[in-house]
Amino acid sequence: MAGRMSRGEFVALVAMMFATIAFSIDSMLPALPEIGAQLSPDDINQAQLILTSFVLGMGIGTFFTGPLSDAFGRKPVIYVGSALYILSAAVAWSSSSLEMLLIARIFQGIGCSAPRVVAMAIIRDLYSGREMARIVSIAMMIFTLVPAIAPMMGAGIIALTGWRGIFASFVLFSLITIVWMGLRLPESLAAENRRPLRLPLMLDAARQMFAHPTVRVSIMVQTLCLGMLFTMLTMVQPIYDIIHDSAESFPFWFGFVALMSGSASLLNAALVIRLGMRRIVTWVLGAQIVFTTSVIVLNSIDLSPTLSFAVFVSWQTAVFFMAGMTMGNLNAIAMEPMGHIAGMAASVIGAISTVLAAAIAAPIGLLFDGSIAPLAAGILTMSTLGFGLMLHMGRIENRLPA
Repeated sequence: MAGRMSRGEFVALVAMMFATIAFSIDSMLPALPEIGAQLSPDDINQAQLILTSFVLGMGIGTFFTGPLSDAFGRKPVIYVGSALYILSAAVAWSSSSLEMLLIARIFQGIGCSAPRVVAMAIIRDLYSGREMARIVSIAMMIFTLVPAIAPMMGAGIIALTGWRGIFASFVLFSLITIVWMGLRLPESLAAENRRPLRLPLMLDAARQMFAHPTVRVSIMVQTLCLGMLFTMLTMVQPIYDIIHDSAESFPFWFGFVALMSGSASLLNAALVIRLGMRRIVTWVLGAQIVFTTSVIVLNSIDLSPTLSFAVFVSWQTAVFFMAGMTMGNLNAIAMEPMGHIAGMAASVIGAISTVLAAAIAAPIGLLFDGSIAPLAAGILTMSTLGFGLMLHMGRIENRLPA
């Protein structure tokens, strides 16, 4: 890569930008009971809205950050988004009501969308094709370390400072990222390649995306893969707590699963050049169908508590592993034909998949009845639909010119 930053340092910086999302969500998991008891004592379950409000804000912001980066450059948009993220974290830290905290989380999600979307556009500015997928996979592998340690970090911060200290850590994390980027990363979008922020141009870019059949299918499959991940994240703590009576050890098991599944991105980076993106995604979704079906069958048997817990942890690992093997590839598939409008493409892909995935996960999460049945049925349905869509994508590619 041209400029002062080596490829390794670039991957590390991009991974940290991606990790802002995971840190902002996963580190909050241990804080939910305390926040609910303090700010919503009459209905502590409302504290779960802290997660969904952030995802909602992130989805909303994703629509705008890409086009803004196409018009004004990548780095200025990351600066503004990070400033909003930091300010919102400060408001959340000082909140005395759950309502104010939720509003701050929405705006924090909007701000967080800038590093998430624009980092992907920067990768597309500098790389393409399978090499782009390889860079994303390596960045995702490093990114996986954050959800592995975020719940434990959150629990540690709560023990030392209370739940408000988590929002101070968000400020510090974002400041490190933007200072690093500002000092080391050159602007990747030259002024002559920028697209003015005009509605007709934005509509034309969206039309180009939805006119491309491979891009359309990739967005749908990304939505389903994110839906599986969000559904698992929404229900995982109640399952550990209510079904397996393991609430206290939850941060450690969550970290263990995240570390185990982190090898998915490394494996994908090693295989994607040889096998191709579509084939890997298809195989992984097929494997998820088999795994989830096996979990449903095993849970229909009267297993011992220890064995039942082992089955669930293995399945949780498989779902996280699936995300590591699919999301980078699906993003690369969708972005490959859209290099001339990379910012807009990253925005549309990220916004649609995130908002729709949250809309899928929320009602499934509300169906939690003290068993894993709603979660298993939801993931089996989504993996089956995704597998069918990937087979359809293969037929589309066979009809397209080489």
